[in-house]
Amino acid sequence: MVNVRNPFKRQTSVDATTMPTLEQRLSDEREPEDVKSPLDEKDEALGGVEQHHEIHNPWDHVAAEDLDENGKERAIEGAEDLTTRCISLEDDPEMPIYTFRMFFLGIGLTAFAAVLGQIFYFRPQTVYVSALFLQVISFIIGRAWGAVMPNARRGKIWAFLNPCVFTLKEHVAINIMCSTATASASAISVFAADELYYNIEPNYGVAIFTLMASQLFGYGLAGLTRAFCVFPTWIVYPNLLPQVQLFDALHREKDASAQKKRLKLFWIVFISIFCWEFVPEFIAPTLTGISIFCLAKRDSPWFTRIFGGANGNEGLGLFSICLDWNYVGSGGGALGALFSPITTQISQYSGILLCILIFCAGYAGNLWNAKSFPFLSQQLFFLNGSVYDQTLILNPDFSLNKTALEVYGLPWYSMTNAMYYLGCNLAIGATFTHIGLWYWRPIVNAVKSFKSRSETDPHYQKMLVYREVPMWVYGGIMLSSFAMAMATIYTGHAELPWWALIVAIVLAIFLFPFVCIINAITGFSTEVQQLAQMLGAVVVPGNPQANMYFTLYGVNACGQGIALARDLKLGQYTKLPPIATLIVQVIGTVVGAILQLIIMKDVINAQRPLLLSTQGSNIWSGQQVQSFNSQAVSWGALAKEFYGHGSPYAIIPYCILIGLAVPLPFYVLHRFFPRAGFNTYVTPVTCWCLGNLSVGINSSIFMTVCLGFFSQFYLRKYKATWFRKYNYLCSAALDGGTQLFVFVATFALFGAGGSTVSMPNWALNPATGNYDYWSLRQK
Repeated sequence: MVNVRNPFKRQTSVDATTMPTLEQRLSDEREPEDVKSPLDEKDEALGGVEQHHEIHNPWDHVAAEDLDENGKERAIEGAEDLTTRCISLEDDPEMPIYTFRMFFLGIGLTAFAAVLGQIFYFRPQTVYVSALFLQVISFIIGRAWGAVMPNARRGKIWAFLNPCVFTLKEHVAINIMCSTATASASAISVFAADELYYNIEPNYGVAIFTLMASQLFGYGLAGLTRAFCVFPTWIVYPNLLPQVQLFDALHREKDASAQKKRLKLFWIVFISIFCWEFVPEFIAPTLTGISIFCLAKRDSPWFTRIFGGANGNEGLGLFSICLDWNYVGSGGGALGALFSPITTQISQYSGILLCILIFCAGYAGNLWNAKSFPFLSQQLFFLNGSVYDQTLILNPDFSLNKTALEVYGLPWYSMTNAMYYLGCNLAIGATFTHIGLWYWRPIVNAVKSFKSRSETDPHYQKMLVYREVPMWVYGGIMLSSFAMAMATIYTGHAELPWWALIVAIVLAIFLFPFVCIINAITGFSTEVQQLAQMLGAVVVPGNPQANMYFTLYGVNACGQGIALARDLKLGQYTKLPPIATLIVQVIGTVVGAILQLIIMKDVINAQRPLLLSTQGSNIWSGQQVQSFNSQAVSWGALAKEFYGHGSPYAIIPYCILIGLAVPLPFYVLHRFFPRAGFNTYVTPVTCWCLGNLSVGINSSIFMTVCLGFFSQFYLRKYKATWFRKYNYLCSAALDGGTQLFVFVATFALFGAGGSTVSMPNWALNPATGNYDYWSLRQK
């Protein structure tokens, strides 16, 4: 390996002996005996055992300090156990990062992800190029580059093109860069709606600066709050753990027998699930949801609603058995059975149980005229049950026509869809109180530790050899983004006053710490779009155009900030310097946004009639931009009539205030019963799940519950060695292999390549009815 000096290595040495120990830190952070946070509860669960005097890799034999009194590896209890026993602490500060290969592959895969992601934004099949998929592809290409191309011994040119074997830090940097462009930027939805519905076509300059402003502002937020959103041990980001273990398995100590065994298992599981997914996704769709109840009583509408779920919007999927990992697994999202903490999953499934009870009771009681509409649907309806045509009540400029509204009446939600919005608003309020009650003290202590450079997280201590990004850089990113936003809202005809933009920015700054911390601890992402749309309707009433831009700056900054914070944590786990993480994220964001804008304009110019039509075609569809515009219209033009006092849905906005009180009973109960675990219950997750089953295929719930408890309770507690070595690696293999199949099948079988391949009908692919053999289609 060529010894390439790392420009980001800190030149001053750090004396780790002067830093407080973990035990001293926990003693300082300990809350009063009767008001313990979930972090204290986990620390006590370790039984006072002194932790991690030596560095042990996840694939090593168990360390002596991790043995219980019976000589067996003790359970993996808290965040410190998780991040030191399941993630390697090894680092080589001299490892090359900024190679030509890293930039070439990073920008190339960023372009691939951006173009493909933007094309699929306008397709009927929604496909996302997942981070795990890119991680595997970039590894294969990077290793092939290092093996096939002449190396540094052949001369300076080859030393520049291929300086060494493909390194871990090159791989991480490539993955972070291209992952920023996997999904269409939020500003693209605004531009598409502008061109399709408002006859506004911002020029490329205004559009690019709007993209930069909306994308980069969140990066500044994440950087300024990294003391408590990135550095501490209790900030985990659970969905990163499979990805990090895969990086470790692919790059660290590949000659060790234990590592070879782990890597072999990964590829076996990866290839096996890739092959298996062909069965439930194409050959036998009935395996998506096998229900004994379906076969026993096929003619009951109520059985369909409760136990059906193999088809979209069919039913609630209670006790269905799903053998399709595309639904059982994480699907590339933040919640997954094999990596989400057990406390998150208990909170999630208790919410889903309440959801089933509320949906059934609400429909039976005809809540919000539920029986007039389909049981599960996301559309707007007339009171007679026909689909509502919102263009009937809007003027040509998409402002509200009150005369027409009086004639046609207000639209209605299905009861289950209204419950989804109600649950989302409850979750927003509960998030504020949950973080304030349980994590305010760790947040304060994290800030103090950052200022005094006494943070004891072992991964953070390893990162002290690298130069940190100065606070003024992140502050400069925020200020420059704000300046660009202020300029473009006028030049781009956003119809958003300058003071309304400031309100949106203040909203993002206020929301970010709450939504980022809840995501980092639980893996759950609080949906705050409704709050922004609601506030936008108050600030600039009756204007869908202004509501879109208000939501863009009020919400997108939070999402982008979480993305950077998560990538900074990924860098901390894999020892990628913070400056490198920021640089590759900015490059990926800029390159991806520009390419997405170009693709968007080309598609709209070529396919405008299809994008405006309700049905579209099997190749092009405007469903996502239609949905985005519909939400802007419902909040921007109809907010007062739809959600105001006296309207059927007036309770939905007030649920944000009601949600503030939801965590309080658990706090009080914890005061009286401190060992009962009430402080570990995640009320925002439960609130959000009250409407979680209102859309999509729901047959996977039962299997996900079983797998979650098997992994995060049984294996983690009673089979700690297997859990430490293989659990997260299997999660990465299962999700990665499934996502690769979905990507390939979407082009080869499901119409993205221009033609659809149909599987002949047979017992497990019925020609009529639902896949789980419910003969009734929902009303």
